[in-house]
Amino acid sequence: MAEFKNGKIIKVAGPVVVAEGMIGARMYDVVRVGAENLIGEIVELQGDRASIQVYEDTVGIGPGEVVVNTGAPLSVELGPGLISSIYDGIQRPLDQLVEAQGSFIKRGSDIPGLKRDTKWHFTPTAENGSDVSAGDIVGEVVESTLVNHKIMVPPKASGRLEGLSEGDYAVDEVIGTVTDANGNKTELKLMQKWPVRHPRPNSQRLAPNQVLVTGQRVVDAFFPLARGGTACVPGPFGTGKTVVQHQLAKWIDADVVVYVGCGERGNEMTDVLMEFPELVDPHSGEPLMKRVVLIANTSDMPVAAREASVYTGITIAEYFRDMGCSVALMADSTSRWAEAMREISTRLEEMPAEEGYPAYLGARIASFYERAGLVECAGSPQRNGAVSVIGAVSPPGGDLSDTVVQATLQVVKVFWSLQARLAQQRHFPAIDWLTSYSFYKQYIADSFEDKAMGKEFADMMQQAMNLLEQESQLVEIVRLVGAESISAQDRMTLETSKSIREDFLHQNAFHKVDTFTPIEKQHEMIKLILHFHQAGLNAIEQGVETADIFKLRVREDIARAKYIDNEKVEQVAAIKDEVDRQMKELQAAVTA
Repeated sequence: MAEFKNGKIIKVAGPVVVAEGMIGARMYDVVRVGAENLIGEIVELQGDRASIQVYEDTVGIGPGEVVVNTGAPLSVELGPGLISSIYDGIQRPLDQLVEAQGSFIKRGSDIPGLKRDTKWHFTPTAENGSDVSAGDIVGEVVESTLVNHKIMVPPKASGRLEGLSEGDYAVDEVIGTVTDANGNKTELKLMQKWPVRHPRPNSQRLAPNQVLVTGQRVVDAFFPLARGGTACVPGPFGTGKTVVQHQLAKWIDADVVVYVGCGERGNEMTDVLMEFPELVDPHSGEPLMKRVVLIANTSDMPVAAREASVYTGITIAEYFRDMGCSVALMADSTSRWAEAMREISTRLEEMPAEEGYPAYLGARIASFYERAGLVECAGSPQRNGAVSVIGAVSPPGGDLSDTVVQATLQVVKVFWSLQARLAQQRHFPAIDWLTSYSFYKQYIADSFEDKAMGKEFADMMQQAMNLLEQESQLVEIVRLVGAESISAQDRMTLETSKSIREDFLHQNAFHKVDTFTPIEKQHEMIKLILHFHQAGLNAIEQGVETADIFKLRVREDIARAKYIDNEKVEQVAAIKDEVDRQMKELQAAVTA
């Protein structure tokens, strides 16, 4: 084992500390800085001189103080107890810190991520004497009513399983051993440790070809996210990035949700901490927190910890993925992480690239999003797991040419473009249907159990998008020459497009019914709107005036279809009959 020598601080520049005499140090080793044992990570080495990014406030730290190298990379503890936990960026449990220290965290606090005094009931699923390898499931722990925690053989371990028995264990107690061909023993515990900067291994990556239903109509219908896919939500201040993230975290069809607040304002993280424990999971009726892990890194915390929070979140997500779970990771927002990289890079006196960001910005962002994916998990039994990553980006002034936005768009497959003009019109979610895109649209038909219905839905969404594109062209003409100068068919297109925008795309996150729409109800809603459009075109051919069509009472029923109970989808379908009846009355009046 390498010999490590303690160093001494020679320079402090904000969150960056430079120490010399760091013999044996390696990149990304965790160190303890100064008398208060502040946590830091080596980010640059020149001989025996190390530059360290410190994850805590460095006020009062000065030259001459000791830096102790732990010899280990920044790692997270993975095991029972993660679910329902609230951590800071370096996996310190905030609830335990509050109990121990009060409302303000003291520097150098060192509380383990998983409680050592909690006993978990372990049930073996593998036989003693059997041969096991890395990733094999050897037992399980019921962590919550929603999560059955699988206990796996750690990566790099393989051999004969011995000493495994049912019982109540703390996470750091030995539950069995694995003996390899050379007689070397590896202890099995309920807990594993894993370095956050290294992706966890898997058997093979699979093509993400299943749509992840979110209950948000503009997302599911127009710009779907695949299970194991990546999405980016950029937009200026006030356009609803955080609300979109919250909505997805609440309603997305995933087994586990990891929510990372990366440098966000404290009040936004407070909303998450206050709301999530009270929310009911729509798929099970249980409290939502029973499948959520929260990582709260706020804007008043040291900037270096933003990077740690992102890596901590993705590593926890990969761990649950390895059990065969579908995991959704929300990162809000990666712009704050990029700003932290820029500050650290400046303190390291590196040559800046565009807008002062480091030249490796794109590579760091890509390496984060590339850890998403649908995979065949290592070990047996055979199982597939997925990590879907949704990252919010906060470009200054909503400028989509911003370096962080462009670096993100190069790696993600879904782009939900939030527009200030839509937010100003009180159209939420303010996702622009003309500039957003998804590379997973071809899989939308497969998200229905009834494949014929799925194919019909995909065709209808293409028809709806065509109408919206026609509207964008017609609006310019109407502004110039007036609505009376365009044909009746074009006026019908404008009215239907308005209905698609206001009655389908607009969604109230705070309405008890409208906040979430099942995919089957979305199908009936858009089918109703397009049925009205076709019935209107038919009536126009019979000589009916468009003004009379637009004044039909059934228009109110179409507008209120979104508020019909999700369990009563047949009531949405029934409105089509009313459309036909009222249209026939109009046509009869014309021919009379």
